[in-house]
Amino acid sequence: MHQKKVPMRKCTGCSEMKEKKQLVRVVKAPDSTDENGNVLKKGEISVDLSGKKPGRGAYVCPNPDCLKAARKARRFERAFSCRIPDEIYDKLIEELKE
Repeated sequence: MHQKKVPMRKCTGCSEMKEKKQLVRVVKAPDSTDENGNVLKKGEISVDLSGKKPGRGAYVCPNPDCLKAARKARRFERAFSCRIPDEIYDKLIEELKE
């Protein structure tokens, strides 16, 4: 019997490789643009519990300490290539606590 390959992802906080199911996906939705390619609205950054939202994803352990480490090292900003306001980090911490 052929065993399925378990997808592995790296936590942005502690940099450990873990199974995808053990991590929480943080996603930046695609920017909305007009027909000329001008950006109308920047993509929203949110927690993706289903793992199916469209956009660029980064993974973090469900541990608040890992999120704090990723915030301090600005790893989400590097992954999403944009500046992330403090309010979004606060919202991510609240969502991880739930």
